[in-house]
Amino acid sequence: MSKTLEIPLDGLKKWLDQKTVHVTEPLKERGTSLLTSIDSRLNEVREVCERLSADGEKEMRKGDPKTYRSARAANRLARNVLERVEKVLIPDEISYENLQTLCIELEKTLALVERERREWFPQIEPYFIMDRRRLDSTFKKAMELMEELRNFSSRQYVRAKAVEDTFSTIDKLSQSLNALDEVEVHRKRMEWRERDLEKKIAENQRKIARAQNKGEVSELVQINRKIEDLEGKVKHDLRYLQKPFFKLQSLARGADVSLPLDEAKKLSEYLNDPFVALATEEEGYPLLKRILRRVEDAIVRGKLKLKSSHLRKAQEQINSILHEGSLISLHQSCKETFSRKKDLLSSESIAAFQNELERLQKDLRDLQKRKELANSRSVVLDNEHKRTLEKIETQKKEIENMILEVTGKKVQISYSFK
Repeated sequence: MSKTLEIPLDGLKKWLDQKTVHVTEPLKERGTSLLTSIDSRLNEVREVCERLSADGEKEMRKGDPKTYRSARAANRLARNVLERVEKVLIPDEISYENLQTLCIELEKTLALVERERREWFPQIEPYFIMDRRRLDSTFKKAMELMEELRNFSSRQYVRAKAVEDTFSTIDKLSQSLNALDEVEVHRKRMEWRERDLEKKIAENQRKIARAQNKGEVSELVQINRKIEDLEGKVKHDLRYLQKPFFKLQSLARGADVSLPLDEAKKLSEYLNDPFVALATEEEGYPLLKRILRRVEDAIVRGKLKLKSSHLRKAQEQINSILHEGSLISLHQSCKETFSRKKDLLSSESIAAFQNELERLQKDLRDLQKRKELANSRSVVLDNEHKRTLEKIETQKKEIENMILEVTGKKVQISYSFK
C-alpha cells in the first residue's frame, strides 16, 4: 500500500507540476506545433485571398464585359473570406479551454468560408481557375488541420486537461481559504462591535438606575410600582362588574337607559382605567355608587341581562360595595398614591428626570436595536463561515482524488488558517 504524502498547499502546484511535466510537456509541445501549423495555414488562406482580390481588381480595371462580373465576384469572395479568417484568434497559451474555443471558432469560420465558396464560385467560373484551385487547396488543408486539432484536444489532450483541472481546483481552494480569512475578519469585527454595544447598553442601564435612585425620583419609581399593585387590586375587586358596565354603556348609547353626562364619563373611565377612575372619585366614591344603582335598576327591569353565574357574582360585588364599604380602604390608598404622583410630577426635579429618562430610554432602545442587528449579522457570518469550511473540505478531498487519478500518488493537503 503506497504511503500518503503530506504536502502544504502553497507548494502543491510546484510538486504537481514536477510529477506531471512528463505528461503535459509533450502534449503542450504538440499543441503548440498544431497552433503554429494552423496559423501558417490561415496565413496561406489570407495570401491566396489577397492574390485573388488583386487579380479580380486588375481584371475589373480592364473593363472587359466578358470578365467584369466574374472579376467582381472573385474580389467579393476574397474580401469576405479575409474578413472571416481575420476574426480567428490563435491563443498564446496551450490549455484545454483555449483549444476547444479555437476548434469552435475554426469550425464556424471554415463553414462560413465554405458557404462563400458555394455562393461565389459559380459566378467566377470559368475564370481565375488557378486562384480557385489555390483557395480550394489551402481550404482543404485548413479543414484537415481543424480535424486534427479536434481529435487532439478531445482525445489526446484529456490527460493534460485532468492536470489543468487539478491546478484550477487548487486555485479555487486558495480562493476559498482567502474568503474564509475575510469572513473571519468580519466575524472578529462583529464580535468587537457586539461587546462594545453590550458595554454601552450596560452603562445606559446603570445611568437609568442611578437616575431612578435620586431623591424624589426614587420615590416616583416606588409610587409607580405601588400604582401597578393598586391597579391589579382595583381590577380584581371590580372584575365581576366589567361586563355589566359594558352592557350599561351600550344601553345608554341606545337610549334604553338614561345616564347623566358625569356618570357616563365616569363609567367610561371605569371600563378603560379602573384605577384612575377610582382614584379621582370623591370621598365615598358617589359616582361609582350611582352607576351601580343604575346597573341594579336595569337588571330588575330586565334591560340588562347576564348569565345566572355572572349575575350572582355581579350582585354580590355590587352589594359589598354599596352596603359593606368593601372599597373604602382601597379607594383611600388609590387617592393618596395618585395625588402624591401628581405632586411629584409637578416638581422641577421630576420634570428634568422625565426628560433625562426619556433620552436615556431612547438611547437604550437604539442601542438594543443595533445590538439585534449585530446579532443577526453575526448569525449570517457564522453560517457563511460554516459553509466556507465545508466548501474547503470538499475542494480539498476533490483535489486529493484528482491528484491520485493523474499521478497515482496518495496525497494529504495541509494548510493553516490565519
